[in-house]
Amino acid sequence: MGPVNKVSYVFTLGHVAEMLGEDEEWLFEVAEEMDPEDGQLWVVGVGEDGVMAFTDDGIENLKELIAIHKEDPSIIEKRRQVLAAMMKPKTEKSDEV
Repeated sequence: MGPVNKVSYVFTLGHVAEMLGEDEEWLFEVAEEMDPEDGQLWVVGVGEDGVMAFTDDGIENLKELIAIHKEDPSIIEKRRQVLAAMMKPKTEKSDEV
């Protein structure tokens, strides 16, 4: 028998935002850096896009990220700029040498 998942419940993003006294939209952007190994996952229901959720360990990891982002608020803006640059359609290269 392989490893057994011992997570029996998770907390939705909205609930965690309320617990921590943080803005839900801002918290979503902070938590986008997390992976399932960090305790962030998605809960999906019938006909739903899904909702971000966290294990107990995920909430602890999220608290660390919150502290990092509060220390340097520019992190999210820098990530937005990088993503915008990646999404920008490529134009034809100039003939200039």
